Amino acid sequence: MRKISFNDNWTYKGQTITLPHDAMLHEQRDPNAISGSAGAFFPDGEYVYEKTFPRPAAEHVLFQFEGVYKNAKVYINGKEAGGAAYGYIPFFVNADAYLIDGENTIRVECAVKHPDSRWYSGAGIYRPVWLWEGPKDSIEPESVKISTVSYDPAVIRVQSPKAVKVEVAGVSGEGTDFELTIPDARLWSENTPYLYTAKVTNGADSEEIPFGIRKVEWSTKGLFINGKETLLRGGCLHHDNGILGAATYDESEWRRVKTLKDAGFNAIRSSHNPCSRAMLEACDALGVYLMDETWDMWYNHKTKYDYATDWREHHMEDLAAMVNRDFNHPSVILYSIGNEVSEPAKPEGVEAIREMVSYLHQVDPNRAVTGGFNLMIISNAAKGKGIYDENGEGRDESSDKKLQGMNSTVFNMVTSLIGTGMNKSANSKKADAATTPALAQLDICGYNYASGRYPMEGKAHPERVVVGSETFPQTIAQNWAMVKKYPYLVGDFMWTAWDYLGEAGIGAWAYTEDGKGFSKPYPWLLGDTGAFDILGDPNGELFWASAVWGKLDAPAICVQPVNHEKKPIKAAWRGTNAIPSWSWAGCKGKTATVEVYYDAAKVELLLNGRKLSSAKVKNSKASFKVNYAPGRLEAVAYGADGRELGRSALNTADAPLHLAVKPEKTSVQPGEVVYIPVTVEGANGVVESNADRKLCVTVEGGELLGFGSANPRTEERFDTGEYTTYYGRALAVVRAGGSGTVTIIATDGKESSTVRIPVK
Repeated sequence: MRKISFNDNWTYKGQTITLPHDAMLHEQRDPNAISGSAGAFFPDGEYVYEKTFPRPAAEHVLFQFEGVYKNAKVYINGKEAGGAAYGYIPFFVNADAYLIDGENTIRVECAVKHPDSRWYSGAGIYRPVWLWEGPKDSIEPESVKISTVSYDPAVIRVQSPKAVKVEVAGVSGEGTDFELTIPDARLWSENTPYLYTAKVTNGADSEEIPFGIRKVEWSTKGLFINGKETLLRGGCLHHDNGILGAATYDESEWRRVKTLKDAGFNAIRSSHNPCSRAMLEACDALGVYLMDETWDMWYNHKTKYDYATDWREHHMEDLAAMVNRDFNHPSVILYSIGNEVSEPAKPEGVEAIREMVSYLHQVDPNRAVTGGFNLMIISNAAKGKGIYDENGEGRDESSDKKLQGMNSTVFNMVTSLIGTGMNKSANSKKADAATTPALAQLDICGYNYASGRYPMEGKAHPERVVVGSETFPQTIAQNWAMVKKYPYLVGDFMWTAWDYLGEAGIGAWAYTEDGKGFSKPYPWLLGDTGAFDILGDPNGELFWASAVWGKLDAPAICVQPVNHEKKPIKAAWRGTNAIPSWSWAGCKGKTATVEVYYDAAKVELLLNGRKLSSAKVKNSKASFKVNYAPGRLEAVAYGADGRELGRSALNTADAPLHLAVKPEKTSVQPGEVVYIPVTVEGANGVVESNADRKLCVTVEGGELLGFGSANPRTEERFDTGEYTTYYGRALAVVRAGGSGTVTIIATDGKESSTVRIPVK
């Protein structure tokens, strides 16, 4: 079938828009919004999209929706034709019985009622839509499945509900289930992400399917990709795209994946829902392993109006939709059946795991099944102290007595007080007994914040394979040491790789009084956690992890913000708030905390050529307290034998400061999305961290999709074109017009900077 973009010329609230579109992001935040800090104080609503189109000439027509949040209903010419309850799952609508000659109308209705989610969900048709057309005897999308039987020799298996002929790499075969041996095969892995294209025909139709030859194997000896032991340097990733909200653009997903891969990550956990098609394709092309996750809840609510209402009815079709889409993507090596659910404490929950794992093994035996299980939640629920119930209010399921305010938010508040102590909360024999029935069903057991169990499992459960599915970033060194030590521990996924909207202030090191506690008040907006902020700029957590993984070529220097009088109120989900900057105007003489990350024995710190101090390196980090002064801050790393291992430096921005607009691409194609950092910097190109300005960005020859900064606490909006820089940085995202030049103008009212990008 032919795949055609169906994203242009939709109508929403009387305006013509181009998909993807996050309807929620364009609403007004409200301090009294029932979504609260979890949903970043955005309101709920009902959303209606319409589009008219001529009847396609083809006999068979499908509409593919990559994601509609949520409870989507699709009408074609006034008749309900399909939809999906789950807001993160792709779905198809067969239009054949509903199309008429001439003009046709498609209408999509969806709605969000808060409290709906534990993070910012977005709303509307936030992922792309496609029209598929072809003959009546078409090769249906996602119907032909290609898997790897062996890699030496390279043998692939082709499965199809209808007989097809397949040609790939000079060999061919036909039927509904057959194998092909690929000569001189190039295998897919993180280091060699080679993709083949299979040309599939059935006489009436044809299709090209990209795939990779790679085999995933696991045992207590480790995780193996094509026979090579692989340790997962992972990060958890929410679905939103920062200043774009939940809107999912191909360029945005590729940018995130490439940024993470370049920084040393080799794995992503899609938290806590199936990721986008664009992310799958980016991971395939760039060589990043993916744990694709299903839901944040099962049949017990975490928030009152979340998907738990529909889970029992739809969860198996959700699994089918995820597998059908993911099957031919070599990057997907793990399916996760949920995140931090309490149901596995009860027999019904264990049976649900058994049912889901059995189904996944049946439809896709080539990947491991895991889950992000918080062992403390399960063990507490087994004792009648469950934090989730059918109404999302918190209930002891064994006695039906209400727990005093114990819901998911309160649980996270308690966790924020416990901090990394939660890693040992499930170490007891009772906790082990409570969690074993559930964990025994999984191929690889995902542990959320239970690293205290890692050393025990080799003896306690010699058959068990474990992955750190969610971990505190500040424990990266200890966790990675155990990953390297214990063969049955195959990787670590830190929370989180990239900052996100909602769960406001979960990782904030706050300098305001309202930063206390887990649940931050308005105007908190971002989680303020992650190795990268929402703009894609790295911080100390990234460099710390990179040092632990041995991925730094030289020591990395970061500095905790110097421009505050008070000590920060520290949240549990962050290990440092340091950023790579030694440019703090007006802060001369203030105490600065400097952190240097590297695999070394000792680090020496110099300022303007003069030695300030030296410190031992512990867990790949050395810390210093020094008086800030402008100039050149240099770090020199030494081995235990005194030999210099490497050095690096940070510089202060030279006066005068100016606005800089620096697109990440020098030319774009029509309709392409381009990211454009806007910074306050010195004559030497160094960004100044303490001279923020309110800016206005305008675009000619294109569309401004979003403009903002990484400020976690602000009332500013991403869709107005006006925003204040944060530590000297902001970001514009622009979609190019059809031809000519895209012109981006940034001004602070006194000074302006203009850049032009040719559209080719």
